[in-house]
Amino acid sequence: MPYPVLNDDDSLVVDTARDFARKRLAPHSLEWDAAKHFPVAEMREAAELGMAGIYTSEDAGGSGLTRLDGVRIFEELSKADPVTAAFLSIHNMCTWMVDTYGTSEQRSRWVPKMASMEFIASYCLTEPGAGSDAAALSTSARREGDEYVLRGSKQFISGGGVSDVYVVMARTGDAGPRGISTFIVEKGAPGLSFGPAEAKMGWHNQPTAQVVFDEVRVPADQMIGGPDGEGTGFSIAMNGLNGGRINIAACSLGGAQAAYDQAVAYVADREAFGAPLIDEPTIRATIADMAMNLEASRLMLWRAAEALDAGDPDKVELCAMAKRFVTEACFTVADQALQLHGGYGYLHETGVEKIVRDLRVNRILEGTNEIMRMVIGRAEAARVTNERKSR
Repeated sequence: MPYPVLNDDDSLVVDTARDFARKRLAPHSLEWDAAKHFPVAEMREAAELGMAGIYTSEDAGGSGLTRLDGVRIFEELSKADPVTAAFLSIHNMCTWMVDTYGTSEQRSRWVPKMASMEFIASYCLTEPGAGSDAAALSTSARREGDEYVLRGSKQFISGGGVSDVYVVMARTGDAGPRGISTFIVEKGAPGLSFGPAEAKMGWHNQPTAQVVFDEVRVPADQMIGGPDGEGTGFSIAMNGLNGGRINIAACSLGGAQAAYDQAVAYVADREAFGAPLIDEPTIRATIADMAMNLEASRLMLWRAAEALDAGDPDKVELCAMAKRFVTEACFTVADQALQLHGGYGYLHETGVEKIVRDLRVNRILEGTNEIMRMVIGRAEAARVTNERKSR
């Protein structure tokens, strides 16, 4: 029950993502999870359909679509496999950052290869000692002639050790957000190394590893934005995260919708005490809550995406609201879907337990939900203050 009604172009975007997900992701999702297989070939197929540069400009090789298109695409992909969809979300964020803030030379050099996924990209902000407090990052980049020398490490990096390029936030100046710049670092650069693949609760078919910079020399022309880009890295990172937050929320929505659909089909078929489970009032009440949370999540997510597309003054707050509400509500839906399956829900073969494991981390990614509350609270306090001053 999509709202608003999709026009023909919108429907084509959604249908393309849905068909691809059903044919190329869904049949392999459980197998990839068990084997810890990173589906690079399938993601490059998605890129051929424009899903690696969704809201990147067409003149740089992207699809030129909207953020609203993006969240609809990620919902459809996540119905088949939330993990692959989440990595494509991260890759899209990197592609958009280079396209939006890079020089013309950087855009022509990097963006087409990222939009085609010839180059797979990772986003490197979080550090062992700087997670939620990203402005306190300590990875340094000192200028030496025509190069910057990077030293430090990044933690929990999706694609770490596998990706071809790393969009890295590093300190070029004083403490605080204004001392941070953003660099494009290529895999294979001397001094660049990676920790072992992390053993995780979920996201098994996506590698996660520490990225280590030991006197890594990066040409100065690989600082995003060129000479004018020095000190803009924190702003670039935060603006990238607005889209990342609604995308990861869309991944929660798609996964939860898939779990809901499976659970409803199960309780309709399963009989207990001489009647289908779906005839039990408590089961119907649970289904009602699940359906309500899915619909509310979708509406809130689309509202935030529209605000980001329009450059709405409240876009940061709305993206934070959507990220917090949707990832919380949809994790609950997935957990309820497992419960409705009873013991079968706990078995790997049903696929529901995988969804629960995979959605749990979305409450941490792209800014924890505790940080989202801080963002929302700060925005609301500022609004009230401004209203009082204007009286």
